[in-house]
Amino acid sequence: MKWERLRRSSNVDDIRGRGPAFRRGGLGRIPLRIRSPRGAIIVVIALIAVYFIGGPDMLYQLLGGDPVATGSQSTQPNAPVDDEAGQFVSAILASTEDEWLALFESAGRRYEPPRLTLFSGSVQSACGFASAASGPFYCPADQRVYLDTSFFDELARMGGAGDFAQAYVIGHEIGHHVQTLLGTSAEVRNAQSGANPTTANQLQVAMELQADCFAGVWANRANRTAALLEPGDVDEGLAAAAAIGDDRLQQNAGRRVTPDSFTHGTSAQRQQWLRAGLGSGDPQACDTFSAR
Repeated sequence: MKWERLRRSSNVDDIRGRGPAFRRGGLGRIPLRIRSPRGAIIVVIALIAVYFIGGPDMLYQLLGGDPVATGSQSTQPNAPVDDEAGQFVSAILASTEDEWLALFESAGRRYEPPRLTLFSGSVQSACGFASAASGPFYCPADQRVYLDTSFFDELARMGGAGDFAQAYVIGHEIGHHVQTLLGTSAEVRNAQSGANPTTANQLQVAMELQADCFAGVWANRANRTAALLEPGDVDEGLAAAAAIGDDRLQQNAGRRVTPDSFTHGTSAQRQQWLRAGLGSGDPQACDTFSAR
């Protein structure tokens, strides 16, 4: 991928290396009414531990200071994203902003870009606490994408190596943001609430496959705009889609393949819908709900 030529997004919050902060009400305040010298010593030790583990932001919050903003781990200004992984993520995010802005404008709609939080280890979002083991995710409650870049190493170990494989993952999460703006996510949640488990699961899979297709739509249009793709990139993306198919993941974990438990679709389905977006560059080609 020729991503180095892309502009960088200003919507990246890099909180890697900082301890996770908790919104008010998560841990509660440490009681300051001390009834004994022993209790005072315990509280002092606890405050010191909080400071060195979570930094001053967590300490101030626990003592009743300004709460940490929803979806953020620090109220401090962002440090520049200057490492290669951060620059890559910022460039891909900027490209998705440009292409989806143009697509929304052509449809007479307004595109509001999401923010992307780079974290390490664990993070507190408006959708709850998550660890890096959960993989990248999009939280509709705060309209943020959360990404621990160490996931890219895991993706490569699973067979999804290469920069376009990584860009596909980002494009997929941005696809969920597009679904939120279009109202698709809310419609699916409403339909799931009154459906039986099998139907609810099928709707979830359809939504995930549509996000795969939207990732392909972005890549198609970015390639037209910036000649982004190089030979082999599409194969990298398709290999990544196969690597994270539900059937492949269950097989690799030594489990029996059980379609009723799928949440994202099979390897073949994920490849199919990524390919549909890549081939068309048209969101209208991503109607996974009718196709299911």
